[in-house]
Amino acid sequence: MAFNDIAHWRIQIFTLLLSVVAVLGVAAALPSIAVTAYHGRWSIAIVDTVAMAWVLALWRARSLPYHVRVFNFLAILYLVGVALMVTVGPISQVYLLAPPVLAAVLLGTWPALVALALSGATIATLALTGHARLYVTDLPGQALAPTLVIVLNYLCIGLLLTLTCSVLLQRLSRSLGDLRTFTGTLEEGRSRLQAVNAELRLTSAAVANLNEMVIIARAVAQRGAEQPIVFVNDALLRKTGYTREEMLGRSTRMLHGPGTDPAEVARVVHAMCHAEPVAAELLNYTRSGEPYWVEMEMVPFADEDGVYTHWVLVGRDVTERRKAADAIHRLAFYDVLTGLPNRRLLMDRLQQQLDAGCAAPHAAVMFIDLDHFKNINDARGHATGDLLLHAAAQRLSQLAGPADTVARLGGDEFVMLLAGLDTCDGGAAAGALAMAARIRATLGQPFDIGGQAYQSTASIGVTLLPRAGQSVDDLLREADIAMYRAKAGGRDGVALFEDTMRAEVERRLTIERDLGQALANGELQMHVQLQVDRDERPVGAELLMRWRRADGTSVPPDVFIPAAEASGLIVKLGYWALREACHAWLRLSAAGHALPLSVNVSPSQFREPDFVAQVRAILHETGAPASQLIFEVTEGLLIENLDDTIARMHELARMGIRFSIDDFGTGYSNLGYLRRMPLYELKIDRSFINDTPGDANGTAIVQSILAMAAHLGLRVVAEGVETHDQAAFLAAHGAPGMQGYLFARPMPLPDMLALLEREPRAAAAPAGSSTVVSPASSSAGSPA
Repeated sequence: MAFNDIAHWRIQIFTLLLSVVAVLGVAAALPSIAVTAYHGRWSIAIVDTVAMAWVLALWRARSLPYHVRVFNFLAILYLVGVALMVTVGPISQVYLLAPPVLAAVLLGTWPALVALALSGATIATLALTGHARLYVTDLPGQALAPTLVIVLNYLCIGLLLTLTCSVLLQRLSRSLGDLRTFTGTLEEGRSRLQAVNAELRLTSAAVANLNEMVIIARAVAQRGAEQPIVFVNDALLRKTGYTREEMLGRSTRMLHGPGTDPAEVARVVHAMCHAEPVAAELLNYTRSGEPYWVEMEMVPFADEDGVYTHWVLVGRDVTERRKAADAIHRLAFYDVLTGLPNRRLLMDRLQQQLDAGCAAPHAAVMFIDLDHFKNINDARGHATGDLLLHAAAQRLSQLAGPADTVARLGGDEFVMLLAGLDTCDGGAAAGALAMAARIRATLGQPFDIGGQAYQSTASIGVTLLPRAGQSVDDLLREADIAMYRAKAGGRDGVALFEDTMRAEVERRLTIERDLGQALANGELQMHVQLQVDRDERPVGAELLMRWRRADGTSVPPDVFIPAAEASGLIVKLGYWALREACHAWLRLSAAGHALPLSVNVSPSQFREPDFVAQVRAILHETGAPASQLIFEVTEGLLIENLDDTIARMHELARMGIRFSIDDFGTGYSNLGYLRRMPLYELKIDRSFINDTPGDANGTAIVQSILAMAAHLGLRVVAEGVETHDQAAFLAAHGAPGMQGYLFARPMPLPDMLALLEREPRAAAAPAGSSTVVSPASSSAGSPA
């Protein structure tokens, strides 16, 4: 409904006026018609009748346009007024005022003025023509003067009424226009407000249902003041377990707890004091005290005047991400089994210690290795071994100080960094050795695992820092070298690193490096040492490896053979020695001296999965007979996997290979295996021969070995025979084969062939005599 439109109100007024006129017209016209008709005034009765009928018809004709109905209504009033002026008299002028006044109300100013002018002109015309009697007291009737007086007064009053109504309606129309404009503005504002409210409701609903946690806090300008919470969304309530009522009005720090980083909180507070946005990761707590990590962004909100009124905090739960990051960090820097720092973290802390230089106190690095830990793993399984390692790690951690670091490098190897040694009481070395003694005593206590007690000792290497030019790698290498020195001293000991140890290790590394090239450069040779019987006739020979560098210097076998064992080169050298033995036998056979040859086989080579296949291939390649080769093995071969070792020996024996136990009596010395092994020969170690025949104990041992071999049907070779007394004693007690400087030194094969050709006693040995072949080992023969 257009309540603020003047045209609307004119229609409403006209409709109401027409209805009132119709009712009042009927109510007044019927008595008037009756009275005027009774007195014979038919003209008035006719006018009333026509006017009443016209009004009723107009009242019924609601479908006519508004202006048509208004003009008809004004016409009725005009004609009624004219008729009454003519029939009744001047008093009827009042009827002629109705059209202009109502025209002003219903149509506007200009129609009203036209109607007023028409009414005035009508009155004047009727008076001047004599149809209406107008008079003024003391003025003659039917004269121009009274007419003018009356018409002018009529026009004055009519104009006053008309203009009053017109101005009133104009002001009303203007007010309604202003109202319409205001209403439109209000409507537009309401529409915008509704849109904003709808947007706010949508935003509020969206914020309330965000997965991110949202807090809005009122900004309090005072430094250090708490910022009271005025809004929290559902995600925050779900995460924290608080109700909205419990949080509103409280400080934004209500979610902090004992694990919240004070430095990070201070940084956030500093940003708030400067009205700056800030992002942080904080450890918050739920209502039940459960910690969770939140990644928070905090932004200040300012009003139109630029005054900061609120803080908006948006956070997301990053607990799982932090857990994953912590797990990755632990995997990167900590040992999974023991929880100790790993090599990477240890290296970082060692570097920090070195970077501190002279400003840092004296420190020490201890390399700790559990002795014979592999035996526990092999006997009880890795699960028991892991439990023992975990228990050892706990004991070491309990011994360490707050500034120290205990790390596990892997396997059964631990490293302890003693970051602050007290040098007042005996110096840094004394302090480090005292701690090492405590570690040995602690680790030496039995470990209770699964109700069983396990004993373990430790070998510990110690190095001190800082020293000029040290690096992290140097520290670990020095401690490792010292630890191996402790192991070499019999285990369960402590060794303090000395520069001579490094020189020894570097020399060994140089040997290992050069040995790898020596074979390719032709620096390695196989020398031959004869074995003779009691009549000094050759009955065999042993091949011994020698290394003569390109510069003419020689490396003793007791130096390079252990290096080959440690580096794994012994396997490659062993196959090369076996091939050389086959070629040597072929040359001897071609020269008429087909002596059996002995070759040392290292335990590492013997345990190779394809060892038997390799031997078979070399024999096939060279054409040498297997029956002319004797493999010398040490008793150490029998310590591990005895059943597999014996089975492999039998397989080789079926090919024709014969076996000799080298350095018999100095190693494992379990005589039970002699009955199970396909043995051909025992070699008495030179250490026993040296004591014969002057030493009663040594002599007794040699006699016992000779007697036992005779009962078992085994051939015997005595090594290291260097005197005639030794040879005479052996000839008188079982007549074993003899090998030593007394008869021949190890020599190149051509020299031995020349010796055999030169010596009459070098004739072929009696039938059934045999020879022994050995790989790259120095223990079977005399040193060059």
